[in-house]
Amino acid sequence: MKVVKTELPEVLIFEPNVIADERGFFLETFQAERYAVHGVTGLSAQDNLSRSRRGVLRGLHLQNPRSQGKLVTVVQGSVLDVVVDVRLGSPTFGHHVAVELGDLRQLWIPRGFAHGFVVLSDTADLSYRCDESYSPADEIFIRWNDPALGIDWRCDAPILSQRDANAPYLREASRLPVYGEV
Repeated sequence: MKVVKTELPEVLIFEPNVIADERGFFLETFQAERYAVHGVTGLSAQDNLSRSRRGVLRGLHLQNPRSQGKLVTVVQGSVLDVVVDVRLGSPTFGHHVAVELGDLRQLWIPRGFAHGFVVLSDTADLSYRCDESYSPADEIFIRWNDPALGIDWRCDAPILSQRDANAPYLREASRLPVYGEV
């Protein structure tokens, strides 16, 4: 497995070893000991699968105080995946990483970071392995096109949920996590 560091030190890209031949392919999507070496632990609370069509933008989302760390795998298709550090007091507060994911690449989104993606292919299937269960009462939404974040989503007119379209800007968000406490 290849591990790629990003501009946000806690956010990692994993490129699992894929064994492929004319019949298809095989890979381990998760093996606890191998990921623990890189600080990714406790991923057993919940698994999710999401399918979206081209132009759908989901995010930016996180939970607090019942935070979630997520290992996201693009099973099929391609997305632009975005992670934003929203931990108050963090030296990288408001900074983001935007990574094109496809071909079974994985992205580790630590607790305290907002996450979103836009689908670049006709459809995309994403698998999420989480270290904490979903808690609607703890969910926080941040405006996807907040000018203060400067994210280039590579999509001029995304398809949004009502909640994402009306989410507050980062400066207006409440209950944000605190650096060192998440």
